[in-house]
Amino acid sequence: MDVSQYLDIFIDETSEHLQNLSDCIMVLEREPDNKDTINEIFRAAHSLKGMAGTMGFKRMQRLTHDMENVFQEVRSDKIKINGSMIDVLFQCLDAIEGYLENVKNTSNEGTDEHEEIITSLNDILNGASDDSSILLGGTTTVVADAPVHYEEKFREYELNDTELKALKEKENEGQKVFGVTVYINKDCLLKSARAFLVFKAMEEFGTILAYRPTSQDIEDENFDFDFSFFLACNKSAADIETAAKTVSEIDAVICGEISADEIEEADEIEIKANDEHEETAVAVQTNAESSNNAKSSANSTTNANKPVTSRTVRVDIEKLDTLMNQVSELIIAKNSLVAIGAQSADGTHNQMFHEQIEYLERITTSLHESVMKARMVPIESVVNKFPRMIRDLSKRLNKKMELTMSGEETELDRTVVDQIGDPLQHLLRNSADHGLESAEVRKERGKPEVGSIYLNAYQEGNNVIIEVGDDGNGIDVEVVKQKAIERGIVTAEQAETLSKKDIIDFLFMPSFSMAKQVSDISGRGVGLDVVKSNIEALGGDVEVKTTLGEGSKFIVRLPLTLAIIQALMVEIEDEKYAISLNSIQNIEDIPVSEIKYVQAKEVITLRGSVIPLVRLDEVLDVQRKDPEEANARTSLTVVIVRKGENYAGLVVDRLMGQQEIVIKSLGKYINNNKIISGATILGDGEVALILDANTLI
Repeated sequence: MDVSQYLDIFIDETSEHLQNLSDCIMVLEREPDNKDTINEIFRAAHSLKGMAGTMGFKRMQRLTHDMENVFQEVRSDKIKINGSMIDVLFQCLDAIEGYLENVKNTSNEGTDEHEEIITSLNDILNGASDDSSILLGGTTTVVADAPVHYEEKFREYELNDTELKALKEKENEGQKVFGVTVYINKDCLLKSARAFLVFKAMEEFGTILAYRPTSQDIEDENFDFDFSFFLACNKSAADIETAAKTVSEIDAVICGEISADEIEEADEIEIKANDEHEETAVAVQTNAESSNNAKSSANSTTNANKPVTSRTVRVDIEKLDTLMNQVSELIIAKNSLVAIGAQSADGTHNQMFHEQIEYLERITTSLHESVMKARMVPIESVVNKFPRMIRDLSKRLNKKMELTMSGEETELDRTVVDQIGDPLQHLLRNSADHGLESAEVRKERGKPEVGSIYLNAYQEGNNVIIEVGDDGNGIDVEVVKQKAIERGIVTAEQAETLSKKDIIDFLFMPSFSMAKQVSDISGRGVGLDVVKSNIEALGGDVEVKTTLGEGSKFIVRLPLTLAIIQALMVEIEDEKYAISLNSIQNIEDIPVSEIKYVQAKEVITLRGSVIPLVRLDEVLDVQRKDPEEANARTSLTVVIVRKGENYAGLVVDRLMGQQEIVIKSLGKYINNNKIISGATILGDGEVALILDANTLI
């Protein structure tokens, strides 16, 4: 069967199961006797095994099967959870994730058998679960080869209607039906030949009703070192085992009588289990209220508080992009009609025209909001992998730390969510490596031994704010200043005039690392500058607040969407530009006489704040038709824009008003000019450039 058409579904659902397993194992580490979590892990491993088997990914199937076996024993209270078992389970997840990455890239799981992990799982099953013997990468003791467990794999297979009918007919004729699983020696070079010798021996006894895998797969050697079949005959199980074992290179034959009723009952249980625990990835949320059922506990990684997803469908993001483009064109058409209406003469017809325009405006705005909601996803899909990451860092850095998260239900445009994961991951690694002190230093300072790292997300107007911080050492501004002087970025004299914020901004310069030694966690000189550039590429910004000895906080501000925004349209000479309303604090009419100079730069004083002026005609190289008239103006129209705690005043000629605009990418044409973040098409068909206030500041 061609399963390539199911690859996308397999990838999505495997990713969900992996995240669920990671969350559950984190809970299990804290609560080793939590039966609900143990059962959930067993079910997830079982589902993964079934999915991998269906897709023909035998290595993944084998690994998840061994995980399932371990948790079957844990469920039965035959094995107790301990620290080293948790480590092995996480290594299993990493291995499955590796298989999944191969599937994404090549549609194949790859060739890595992960024998060392499977050995560790078997050691756990065989009672060799002390910390020293199963912890991979640590000190190991010599463990005798564990006896191999052979299973009745035939009981795991389902029969189709035709096979089941044939089985019932044989039962009605008075024959017994046996399920048989045959294990071939792993050094065997001709597996299919051995299999067909077994089948030839069985045909002396009775009729083979079904093969697993198919007879064609067995002929093509497209199977591992075991296969199963169902045999109708009047012999005993012992006779069947003896006959099959006469074939060379057969390690074991497991045989058991089976009935049609037993198979049907097993199928019903399997279907019921799958129905109960099916998890569907949500791309479009048609029930807006379900988003309010978000997790109530900031520290919890359990599934108990997750919103119940009802009435949802899986939609490809490209289809949503196409829909968004169509809405964008509709808004452009609406703006054109508004422009035409403004030029029409007054009259009754004009009044009706304006009413229809207003109606169209409401419809397009409502449609835009609906599409935006469809594209919005909780940032939970990005941040839920971080607790595991912090756990691993805690062990590698030998520091005790805990991660507290809140606001995971906060929603962002899917395109923003897809790109924000790496910057947030680096900020958290930075907190763990650079931020938190060692346990000894924390004890000397009277701090709790366990360091605290937090990630808080919330919506603020048309922005989403994500705060990443810690209660560690904070940033030593003096050390950063000295590093900047050593690097020749500033002179000692210039450094003395810099503010605390100016000095901290050095950390965002390329290759400016404060790490005392290079590690694979941080300190490679590729760090906060990449964080800053990635966030600014999304139209956001990042700022830092820090207190030496108390900790640091990085504040990331992101736009809700990257497609359609509310903007202020301005003119400079006869050129039109757009400035996002998100960046605008207010608009002022400033007398020229109030302009002051600081270090030869123009500034204004506004309600106690000193704000630098940016003359857009100079920055944008606008050619003045009448320079004398421009210089003779007694007052200036100034748009005050904000980036974090920084302000700037953009000097414009005229204000055209607020407008809903569609952001169109300019591609590579002027990608060297960061002042321009894109373009938009106005109602009259003219193109206006969109100014990036962050870059101007």
